[in-house]
Amino acid sequence: METGSPDDTDRAGTAGPAGTAEPVWTGLPPGLLRMRRLLLVVWLGLLALGLGLLLGLLAGPAWAAFALLPAVAAVWGWVLLERNWRSWRYAERADDLLISRGVLWREQTVVPYGRMQLVEVTSGPVERYFGLASVQLHTAAAATDATIPGLDPAEAERLRDRLAELGEARSAGL
Repeated sequence: METGSPDDTDRAGTAGPAGTAEPVWTGLPPGLLRMRRLLLVVWLGLLALGLGLLLGLLAGPAWAAFALLPAVAAVWGWVLLERNWRSWRYAERADDLLISRGVLWREQTVVPYGRMQLVEVTSGPVERYFGLASVQLHTAAAATDATIPGLDPAEAERLRDRLAELGEARSAGL
């Protein structure tokens, strides 16, 4: 009996109750969470420093205590960023791609392969520093464009190539 590597797993899903196929969900790598947390600390740290200096010089040292508000926001944001990061996931099925996200308001996007017109991989300077890339899907309907952020560049390229191949195969009859 031949066994495949973990990369050879069937991404279409496993059989669930009543013969329905359950999607195999893939979460985002932890590098995205690290990047977002670093940006949170840097921006709110700069805001706290600037606010503290400004209030301390213009209104007096007692007012400079309001500079602690961005620090409180950073602690709250630290927790919320992890919850948001955990909510992002995607699944490749036989005929479409599922993207799920959201903590309070869950949003699930279904992108049929045949409706994909363009699949691109983008990576800004901060994303490149952290070794991340995003996959953006453009479809026939502008309202259903979808993005999967924070992927490893190799996974983003693999996903782009697979989605482009499946999109060409499914749209051949259009």
